[in-house]
Amino acid sequence: MGVPDGMRAGDADRQAVADKLRASLDEGRLDLHEYDERLQQAYAAKTYGDLDRLLADLPGTVPTERAQVVPVQPAQPPEVVPDATRRWLAETWDGYFGVVAVCVAIWAVIGIMVGDIMYFWPGWVAGPWGAVLLVTTVNGLVTGEPQKWAAKQARKKAAKIEKRARKQGEREREASEGAD
Repeated sequence: MGVPDGMRAGDADRQAVADKLRASLDEGRLDLHEYDERLQQAYAAKTYGDLDRLLADLPGTVPTERAQVVPVQPAQPPEVVPDATRRWLAETWDGYFGVVAVCVAIWAVIGIMVGDIMYFWPGWVAGPWGAVLLVTTVNGLVTGEPQKWAAKQARKKAAKIEKRARKQGEREREASEGAD
């Protein structure tokens, strides 16, 4: 039984489509540009219909009207499955808190050394930077930036794995040529 096109897809479903797209890239059915576009669309997809359309023209998949994408059970418990929004927010705000903490620590040490409470200059670092990050965060959440970021991270990881496999293949080929 097919899944209705309008039903909401989950992260595991998006990953399953990303895996199928990767296989199609490896088979030469998609070029790198098409793969990149479809991968971004896969991670931004909201429904099974959105995911189905990404695979409709690829062999080995069922036409969209028969909804080839079926719900996938996550391999990990839901609380362990990485959340793209949470990870994106952590990366976006990562440096801010460390830099502000260092500035406040320097201000405090100087205040202790001088023996007087000075003007709180770290506010000039924290305030404007925090305001820019806040606007960036709100804008990013509205435009779906976490999903785009997750897709980019997945592409980087896939490229890294592919590069490692290619190097391993070259080493094995050199070793076999050296043995001949």
